[in-house]
Amino acid sequence: MTRLAQTAGLNDIQREILSTVRDFVDKEIIPVATQLEHRDEYPTEIVEGLKELGLFGLMIPEEYGGLGESLLTYALCVEEIARGWMSVSGIINTHFIVAYMLKQHGTQEQKDTFLPRMALGEVRGAFSMSEPALGSDVSAISSKGVRDGEEYVLNGQKMWLTNGGTSTLVAVLCRSDEGHPEGTAPHKSMTTFLVEKEPGFGEVRPGLTIPGKIDKMGYKGVDTTELIMDDLRIPANRVLGGTTGRGFYQMMDGVEVGRVNVAARGCGVAQRAFELGVSYAQQRHTFGKPIAQHQAIQFKLAEMATKVEAAHAMMVNAARKKDSGERNDLEAGMAKYLASEYCKEVVEDAFRIHGGYGFSKEYEIERLYREAPMLLIGEGTAEIQKMIIGRRLLEEYRFQG
Repeated sequence: MTRLAQTAGLNDIQREILSTVRDFVDKEIIPVATQLEHRDEYPTEIVEGLKELGLFGLMIPEEYGGLGESLLTYALCVEEIARGWMSVSGIINTHFIVAYMLKQHGTQEQKDTFLPRMALGEVRGAFSMSEPALGSDVSAISSKGVRDGEEYVLNGQKMWLTNGGTSTLVAVLCRSDEGHPEGTAPHKSMTTFLVEKEPGFGEVRPGLTIPGKIDKMGYKGVDTTELIMDDLRIPANRVLGGTTGRGFYQMMDGVEVGRVNVAARGCGVAQRAFELGVSYAQQRHTFGKPIAQHQAIQFKLAEMATKVEAAHAMMVNAARKKDSGERNDLEAGMAKYLASEYCKEVVEDAFRIHGGYGFSKEYEIERLYREAPMLLIGEGTAEIQKMIIGRRLLEEYRFQG
């Protein structure tokens, strides 16, 4: 283990899990990540390895065949995996948001049906809020679910589904006006539907089309897709929790977990960028000595390491707060905002340390330079995080005049 980003107070099981994951990352992910990323190839063998390690069931309760671990353990595992290749952490994150939403809000039948198979990685999750005309403005969604006897008929177009093609269970947020009179606040007339489908692209079940992978600047390997519903019929027992109108709250609860995850990804990518920068600085010579001996480079390394350490501490704090049962939207927003901004800065400094070689696809830092920007927009943009943080601070520090 390295000096940076250590976590105090872990038990023996947590330390063993993290050691196993780090070993897997060093041996199975880092050596192949850049080649797979350049080919935009799905990391099938890596995913199978994660299944064998039990990571798809990490936070799923033991009664459903999972490991029953905490959000902290999960976040620290994500940090390690993102250090190897951020796309792999995305494959796990969406799966876990759906598993977490099922665990927290699902009916007993829904938990019994999905969680044991999700723990094994047999059912893989994705979730969907965004639409082509909107991103962070969730209250403006236009996809609709209309009751028709014992079924709901879903229509609309969703955007930016991580795992859209490879998943077999998608939690989809739609507007559902059933039982909600006109004038009801938008966030009180949304429902989460559990949509089962076949993996792949095209029409994956009647009324449901996954058009294909969106070509992206970075964050390759993992499939990011659209989802089109055209009179898609869903049984009424696939409303998450069995009651309409709760979808917004369920999704926001899941996104709090997701924001801790994105913070952990930022920490992992920043750690890897620091490792690459500090290693290269000791090998590259200018003016008769390693560039690490130039004060200008030492200052960069000092700033990079401090940012890695600070982001890690905030991420750990946000995870522990959620684990304790407390509201953590403020801490998760702060951790996500700081970790993603610091990640971008640390990656750029490592890129600068590499000089011209940082621009070459032969060097790993080139991949990190394209991946880091995704963290600035994923799970709510930096600007959205600042809005959440600002509103929560005004609640906590209300002026008593």
